[in-house]
Amino acid sequence: MQIYLKYVVTAAITAMTLISGTWLPTAAKADPVTAKQCEVTTGRTPQSATPAEAALDPAVLGAAMARATDVTRFNIQLYRNNCLIATGPRNAESGGVAWNLWSGTKSVVALVAGAAVDAGLLRIDAPIGDYLPPGLGDAAHREITVRNLLTESSGMEVAVAAEGATGLAQLDPNVVAQALAMPIERPQGTMFRYSQRAVDLLVYVIGQSVGEDFQSFAQRKLFDPLGIARSDYYWARDRAGNTYGHAHLILPPDDFAKLGLLVGNRGRWNDLQVISADYMRAAVSPSPSMPCYGFLFVINGAPCRLEFPGLPDDAVKMSGMLRNDSFIVPSLGMVLNWTGVATVGSSTTYTHDVMRTLVSAFRDQQIPDPGEYRERPDVSVTDPMIARPDAFFGTLGVGPYAYPGCNFLDCLGETPKAPFADSPPGCVVLGCVGTDPRTPGIR
Repeated sequence: MQIYLKYVVTAAITAMTLISGTWLPTAAKADPVTAKQCEVTTGRTPQSATPAEAALDPAVLGAAMARATDVTRFNIQLYRNNCLIATGPRNAESGGVAWNLWSGTKSVVALVAGAAVDAGLLRIDAPIGDYLPPGLGDAAHREITVRNLLTESSGMEVAVAAEGATGLAQLDPNVVAQALAMPIERPQGTMFRYSQRAVDLLVYVIGQSVGEDFQSFAQRKLFDPLGIARSDYYWARDRAGNTYGHAHLILPPDDFAKLGLLVGNRGRWNDLQVISADYMRAAVSPSPSMPCYGFLFVINGAPCRLEFPGLPDDAVKMSGMLRNDSFIVPSLGMVLNWTGVATVGSSTTYTHDVMRTLVSAFRDQQIPDPGEYRERPDVSVTDPMIARPDAFFGTLGVGPYAYPGCNFLDCLGETPKAPFADSPPGCVVLGCVGTDPRTPGIR
């Protein structure tokens, strides 16, 4: 009946306008939805926009943020076109608290490597032996290229949990020697193997290439341009003073978001190209040994959909344990950062549910629905690749994974410091808290 009435009314109006000899003006077409653009800032207050200004449906975005907000989330920040659009309920209290990025640290190492490459001090396809001191490491290890450390295809044996466990308690006497003790099991560049020690070794190589302490170079070339103060974070070191690369950059979420924005802007910070566009392009391109991994970034593409439910192919992720992530989608102008502790028993569908709702909020782009959640492959901690005990005992100087002349109390002729000797007050594995002026964090 309604359709019939609509037809009658339309016919009557048409007849009246024809009789009068004039046409009624047709309704103007709606202007295309245009999302607001903001500029990044080195300050502490980012530019913001409402969901509607960012071309996002406010109600749908509200539903997505409601899904994202649970007890496991310490901080949530959503940006579009550099504008802060939505935050979690605990952001005011958590945004300045230094927090462990876990393996998101690896992606920061890749950015520092880019700064060294851009400065002409580090060559991606050079063997690391070009940068190691004479006599450190055997010939096979010295032939590993910088590229194959960046793409986790060094050929070295891995023991993900065993390598990481000693770093939690900062027991490692010298992660460089420990990395060079990991046996080479296959030709480099032929297989992706997620190594912790390879990234620790890469940090040392970068420091050797630039001729200064890795953290000093990172501060000058990466953090300073973004307005990230040296006093705001803590980057843990082993007992020999080597910076950990595989994890343990303890950085406030407000600064973590700046790094995500830098990647989303392809290395550019307003008028300053902090990391070259060429390097950034390579960093987020598939590596020959793993289509879902670039230079220490998890990247999207046809085989990688479970990591990026519903997101376009150019999505990349700085991915940390316990769900400490930065999802970056340049084609959408989107950066979503969240930090916290995803405990045992946390929803396995969390990321999928949030992303599925979020992508449906975009009003200026049509993004296909990713559909229902699909189970991901199980990775058992009993897998030798995960928990190989020889790697742990090698830290103590025992067994086939021990580097010659390196044990828990003496390594390469030096006496390692006590565990946590360099930790500022209030800093534990998860983060840094307290009122001591030496405690890192944004104040």
